[in-house]
Amino acid sequence: MTDIYSFDAKAIDGSTVSMADYRDKVLLIVNTASKCGFTPQYEGLEALHKRYGPQGFAVLGFPCNQFGGQEPGDEAEIASFCKLTYDVDFPMFAKVEVNGDGASPLFKALKKAAPGLLGSEGIKWNFTKFLIDRKGQVVDRFAPTTKPDAIAGEIEKLL
Repeated sequence: MTDIYSFDAKAIDGSTVSMADYRDKVLLIVNTASKCGFTPQYEGLEALHKRYGPQGFAVLGFPCNQFGGQEPGDEAEIASFCKLTYDVDFPMFAKVEVNGDGASPLFKALKKAAPGLLGSEGIKWNFTKFLIDRKGQVVDRFAPTTKPDAIAGEIEKLL
């Protein structure tokens, strides 16, 4: 993978967003869900976004319903939940698939660039996190159990 900037994604409001809009930023791309045991991580993700945003960092949230049906709502419901429950201000995107034939091209590339345990590419659950450097390169992949604040040191190194 050369970089993530050649990909487009649909924002939660339905508009098309080019990943090139995030050129020169450090990114944390996360597949999210509103009804998951890890959902409280939204709070930590938002804290990272606020803390490091002024230095050129952004969290990008991609809702996904592939794990236990834990993101059943439509985009309007997801956006409302995120704002009202966790005051999420970081960019949220339309619901995507992260595994299988219907997987988003962006997530296919992320998984290939940063395989999981034992080289497996498949995402195992909600809140898998991919850290991207300022050149659009995948630097690391973090498991759903990795709390956002545990990634702060890695983010700081890239900023």
